[in-house]
Amino acid sequence: MTAHPYAGAVPGAGAGSGARAYGAAGGTTASPIRYPDTTSPRAMTVRGWWLVVLNLLIPGSAQVLAGNRKLGRFGLYFTFGLWITAILAFVIYQIWPQVMFSIATLPIPLTIVQVVLVAYALLWVVLTLDTLRLVRLVRAGPRARPAIAAFSVILLTLTSGGAVWGGYLAGVQRDLVNSIFSVQAAAEPPVDGRYNILLLGGDAGEDREGLRPDSMTVVSIEADTGRATMIGIPRDLQQVPIAADSPLIGTDYAPDGVYDCGSDCQISFLYPRVEAYDTDLYPNAEAEGSLPGIEATKDAIEGALGLTIQYYVLIDMQGFSDLIDALGGVDINVTEALPMGGDEELNEVEGWIWPGEQHMNGYTALWYARSRHSTSDYDRMERQRQLQTAILQQFDPVNVLSKFQGIAAAGAQVVKTDIPQSTLAYFVDLALKTKDLPIDNVELTPPLIDPENPDWDLVRQTVGDALVLSSSTDAPAQ
Repeated sequence: MTAHPYAGAVPGAGAGSGARAYGAAGGTTASPIRYPDTTSPRAMTVRGWWLVVLNLLIPGSAQVLAGNRKLGRFGLYFTFGLWITAILAFVIYQIWPQVMFSIATLPIPLTIVQVVLVAYALLWVVLTLDTLRLVRLVRAGPRARPAIAAFSVILLTLTSGGAVWGGYLAGVQRDLVNSIFSVQAAAEPPVDGRYNILLLGGDAGEDREGLRPDSMTVVSIEADTGRATMIGIPRDLQQVPIAADSPLIGTDYAPDGVYDCGSDCQISFLYPRVEAYDTDLYPNAEAEGSLPGIEATKDAIEGALGLTIQYYVLIDMQGFSDLIDALGGVDINVTEALPMGGDEELNEVEGWIWPGEQHMNGYTALWYARSRHSTSDYDRMERQRQLQTAILQQFDPVNVLSKFQGIAAAGAQVVKTDIPQSTLAYFVDLALKTKDLPIDNVELTPPLIDPENPDWDLVRQTVGDALVLSSSTDAPAQ
């Protein structure tokens, strides 16, 4: 029997005639992707575009069709694995969003995400460079060569660069979580169906020595619905009853259970005094992610309001400016002209915040919160609450993702809290509910409450009525 003239021939070895593979019956099974006609610039150009587009749409497919199938299969497995993971993540988010929030707020899952994204970026670099090798640019049409090469480089930058950037952001998020949120602190259950979080605005800055709470707000949140009530507490509140289990009771601070020595015993003075002189009263505070001065303030506010404070959040007012800048500013409806920089009568004013709708940067917003000349401390409290609400409205997913690096950098410098890492997913979910609901405000200020001689029964009744009203108000359907 005479051997077939192409038996044993290597496909593509023929010079000039375009390569073909032959089946057992002698018929041709042409494969222009794997066995192209290298003498045709037009065919090689079309093939080149097919390969780079396939590499974009289904990484690994170009190698399976035209190159190293083992490498191609590995790329396909990795690609399909990511697609399946993304689909599962979307489905899980729709059914049980806290699972996805856990991945986004816990260090170990964030590290896994970072490693996977960086590995995928490296794989895409390998597959793209190998695809360019398979394209054989020198065989493509002269005009098509730079276009195919440029298209491949742009795609490589977008895809691999995007994956690397995503891995970087995952690392930033992990570092942010580790720097702000406590690992040691135990999760606290809701009390009467609510979480009560003490929000402290620390009055620190370049022109100030030390830190004292310039604003104090209890944010009471319904654990199920996310409906929130903000209770403003004057910093000059006096004769404050202390929680019954506080180590302050029986000391010089509260020998009879009340922090009472006139104007020298305003509630805002507890923080700096305990921090300066009596940190031993709260020996476990720092291990639990708190500070002795903060724990003393919590004890005073619990006694005053009759509420259990589960957690605190301390926001440094100077860093508060950086956070607002990172968010892109805030929109505030200003009701009266406010001086920035100091007292108008002493010619210290650097500028004015004028009435009307204003888009404020961090510097202006900080003065809006702190300006005291021409207005009272109680006016400042109301403005600070207004800013807190405006900032919450800025925390939408698109804004946070687009400015994430700056927000994270500002947050790490601005915020201190004892909210444990293990509860972050729950509180992120709760915060998203809160953002879409009206926020009730209660100000314990004159004429309702006299800070120098408070009626504590009236204080607790006012707070209790506000929480009942909040709970009974129908929330919009989610």
